Amino acid sequence: MDLTTTYLGLTLTSPLVASAGPLNSKLDNLKLLEGHGAGAVVLPSVFEEQIVREQALIEDLVDSGADSFGEALSYFPAQTSYAFDTSRHLCLIENAATALEIPVIASLNGVTDSGWVDYAHDMESAGAQALELNIYFIPSDPTVDGGDVERRYLDIVHAVASAVKIPVAVKIGPYFSSPGNMAVKLVEAGASGLVLFNRFYQPDIDPMRLSVETSLDLSHAYEMRLPVLWIGVLAGRIDASLAATTGVERAEDVVKYLLAGADVVMTTSSLLRNGLSHMRVLSDGLKDWLGTRGLNSPDDIRGKLSHGNVADPEAYERANYIRTLQDFGLK
Repeated sequence: MDLTTTYLGLTLTSPLVASAGPLNSKLDNLKLLEGHGAGAVVLPSVFEEQIVREQALIEDLVDSGADSFGEALSYFPAQTSYAFDTSRHLCLIENAATALEIPVIASLNGVTDSGWVDYAHDMESAGAQALELNIYFIPSDPTVDGGDVERRYLDIVHAVASAVKIPVAVKIGPYFSSPGNMAVKLVEAGASGLVLFNRFYQPDIDPMRLSVETSLDLSHAYEMRLPVLWIGVLAGRIDASLAATTGVERAEDVVKYLLAGADVVMTTSSLLRNGLSHMRVLSDGLKDWLGTRGLNSPDDIRGKLSHGNVADPEAYERANYIRTLQDFGLK
C-alpha cells in the first residue's frame, strides 16, 4: 500500500499529519510520530505576542544598562526567564529537520503583518520546510467591518509569503461572508495551501462564580461537517493544497476528508486522547480501508465526493438543506 501524498509541493509518505500541539514540542515525540506513520509534523505555534514581549524585554534591559560598565552585562537574566525563548524554538526546528525524514512544518500564530516576517525567515533558515500561519483574529470591535478583517488576513499572508522561499499554508476559521472567495484571495496573496478550519477559543460562563471561564475542549467527530463542506466545495477549484483538521478520531474520519478532497488530514485531539501510538491506528486503519476495496493509494479516493465530482452537487447546497428538513419530518 502506497500512501504517498503531495502537500504544499512536498512529498509526504502519508496524508496523515500531526498538527500543532503540545506533544510536538519534544524531539523524541516527533520521532515516535514519524515511526507511527505520520507523513509530516507541524511544530507548536509561536505566538506573535510572545515574540513581541521578548523583544520588548530585551530592549528594556539593553536600554537600562546603556550607561553602565561592561560588567553590567552579566546582570542580564538568562534567556529562559524571558516570556518566550525564541532560540530554543529555533533549535527545535533545526534538530527536528535534521533528525526526521518527514517534512517539518513550523507554525506562527498572530494578528498583524509586521509581527511575523523576521521570525518567519529565521524559521526557514533553521530548516523548516514549510510554514503554517495560524491567523487567530477575533474582531471583537463592532466598528471593524468585514473588509478590514479580510485585508488584515491578506496583508499577513502577502508579507510572510514574500519574505520566505518555502511554501506557506494558512490556517483560517470559517467566519467569512464568502469563504470560497476568501480562499481564492488568500491563494492570490501567496498561500500555497489552506488548513480548514481553525477552532477559535470560545469562553464559558460560570453562573455560580459570576466569571468568564477559560477552557479549551478537544475536538469531536461532529465538528467535521463544516470543514468537510468547504473542502468538498473548494477541492479542484483553487490552485492550492487543502488540509483538513478538526474532529479526526478514527480512520473512517480520515477517509471522509480524503473523499471530500483533502490532500492531507491533520490531528491533535486524537493524539492527546489516545497517545502518540494512535497515529499508527489511523495509518493502519486507512490502509485496511483502502486494501479491502482493492484500492492502492489515497489518490484513488481523493476528491471522489467533492462538489465537482459528486453525482448530485446539490448535496453541498441549499436544495439539500431543504430536502433534509422535509425528509426528517417524515421519519
